[in-house]
Amino acid sequence: MIIFVTGATAGFGKAIATLFAKNNYSVIITGRRKERLEALAQELRQQYKVKILTLCFDVRHFAEVEKAVASLPPEWKEVDILVNNAGLAAGFGPIQEGQIDDWERMIDTNIKGLLYMTRQLVPGMIERKKGHIINIGSIAGKEVYANGNVYCATKFAVDALNKAMRIDLVQHHIKVSSISPGLAESEFSIVRYKGDLEKAKKVYEGVDPLTPDDIAETVYWVATRPAHVNILDIVLTAEAQANTTTPIRRKS
Repeated sequence: MIIFVTGATAGFGKAIATLFAKNNYSVIITGRRKERLEALAQELRQQYKVKILTLCFDVRHFAEVEKAVASLPPEWKEVDILVNNAGLAAGFGPIQEGQIDDWERMIDTNIKGLLYMTRQLVPGMIERKKGHIINIGSIAGKEVYANGNVYCATKFAVDALNKAMRIDLVQHHIKVSSISPGLAESEFSIVRYKGDLEKAKKVYEGVDPLTPDDIAETVYWVATRPAHVNILDIVLTAEAQANTTTPIRRKS
């Protein structure tokens, strides 16, 4: 079995790639940071004795996506599972103060990147009459929160695309699933606050957030259901989080 994971250099993507490698899958790991990709590939090969292929590209650019997929060696072309994990939040403030570059970065990564990857890999799945697409969404795609505006909009788009993909692909025996996490500790807040570690740290103070391993275990469970079962959507949060708008219960 071959799994293709975008955004595998850190956080959810790295944990997902690691868990599937541990369970003897051949894993294609992708991302923009070549050194991290190569380091992860070496680690997984040594620890689990499985086949790992690295592809360094940016999902925001269709030409790069197209070139990367076209470069797959014959033995790697029959991808069984695509995990559209690459995504980010950039900035945190009211719409009238939003930065255009931040908006474009989120739209290009969270929506267009997912579409580009899906468009390149789905035709092969259709030809083989099997495949599974797992899109990493967010609780922010279920309920908007203050200052989340464009990020929430991109994740609402992912939620809509999940539903649309299922309708289009069910006749081809292709499963489409969505995983929508709440508060989870990864590089997410560091990226959102543009490297401000103090602001990022405060997001998780006094709470036990979800971890990348929690997300990886959920993805693995979804991917390993019997052939006749498709898990449409899972929303998971930290125990201390009720939804996106209720303040998180923090330790005193």
